[in-house]
Amino acid sequence: MPHHIIFEGAELAGKSWLMSQVYDYLEPKYNKNKYILDGCHWFNCDVAVYGTENGKPIIKHYLEIFKQLKNKNILVEKLHISDIIYNQFYQNKEVNYKKEEKILNSLGFKIILIAFIEDKKILLKRIQDRLNLYPHYERILRDPDWYIQQQRKYIQEIKKTSLPYLIIWTNQLPNHKLINDILKWIGEK
Repeated sequence: MPHHIIFEGAELAGKSWLMSQVYDYLEPKYNKNKYILDGCHWFNCDVAVYGTENGKPIIKHYLEIFKQLKNKNILVEKLHISDIIYNQFYQNKEVNYKKEEKILNSLGFKIILIAFIEDKKILLKRIQDRLNLYPHYERILRDPDWYIQQQRKYIQEIKKTSLPYLIIWTNQLPNHKLINDILKWIGEK
């Protein structure tokens, strides 16, 4: 059975780094082609559509892609939980994803919620790291308390999902123990 994993979590939690490490484990192990990286497919779905009228229609299209790739390993960076949270934060609107979760369940998806330890010093360092990599992030930069509030919403929302989930707490990255915890949870270790 291939791995179908959604990485969710507040901004600055460390999703991208942990996903890159899981990808680096899965892709070479399951690769069947020396010319194409076909051992694992990585979708970065946070493309400025969550919290907008485009979120749900685009997620439905992603589901069609995931059906097409059902026999392949799939890693997804943010999906429906992020759209729920972004709609709550930016539109003060509730969005229902029960139908979509049924499809995700039928495809064997699991969620890994990446969460940071609520320490403002850690968040300020992660903000600076983000700005160093992506200076344009300054346009949407928030106060550390905002990220903490966003994370608390994710933790509330993950408890409502029908999908199996694991919460991974980060305080320092890189942390290879966390990668082993994830690989163990998905049955790779």
